[in-house]
Amino acid sequence: MSMVTPEPDNDSERATVDPDEAAAILGGGPPPPETPAGDGPPDAGAAQAAPTDAAVAPDVVDAEELIAPPVRRESPYDRPGDWYVVHTQSGYENKVKSNVESRISSMGMEDSIFEVVIPMEDVIEFKGGKKVVVSKKVYPGYLYLRCFLDDRSWDVIRNTPGVTGFVGTGGKPVPLSRADVESALSHSDEADGPAPARQRPKLEYEVGQSVRVRQGPFADFSGQIAEINEDQLKVKVLVNIFGRETPVELEFSEIAKL
Repeated sequence: MSMVTPEPDNDSERATVDPDEAAAILGGGPPPPETPAGDGPPDAGAAQAAPTDAAVAPDVVDAEELIAPPVRRESPYDRPGDWYVVHTQSGYENKVKSNVESRISSMGMEDSIFEVVIPMEDVIEFKGGKKVVVSKKVYPGYLYLRCFLDDRSWDVIRNTPGVTGFVGTGGKPVPLSRADVESALSHSDEADGPAPARQRPKLEYEVGQSVRVRQGPFADFSGQIAEINEDQLKVKVLVNIFGRETPVELEFSEIAKL
């Protein structure tokens, strides 16, 4: 009676094939030599599992980098062309400006003459004892023009009714410097919002002038101005109190001319 060999019931009991024999059967060469531990490339799975520095510690952003630097307002000096000053008939600056702009349009000079400006400023005046801000010309009798000055543009500007000539030396127009342009046109360093108009107090009083106090405890007293503080818009008036001159500090709005 023949004996039947039972099949193995788990993988540990199965016969194994020698790698050299498997390579010979499949027609390939001998298997590559085993790589000693630690000399080969790291396991891919281990590389994926190992956390990187970027994953452990996120990038730190400096707060200053999140704040955009202020953008400076474009200077009128950096625009194309040069700035020049022309004389006009005093009191006719607006009319002459309109005349120049009309000639620019009618003669097709938009590519050569770009801007015609009357520099303005806000002046603080006192009318009826009240502070009033009035817009006035910085340089009465003058216009600022930005252009590429050549024979044709010079002719268009110079022959405009009301223009009496260019400002320059020896009859030759001289372009303005950066400082002169930026000072006259009053541009601020901020990027947004209109450029603020310059303000200066227009003094209606002078030292030694007689004035009357309009309000306050010294109302209806008269005296002479002894000192003027332009920054604070105040004056010291020598008021006669009980036969003695006493200096009293008052605001411009509290006095009136006699």
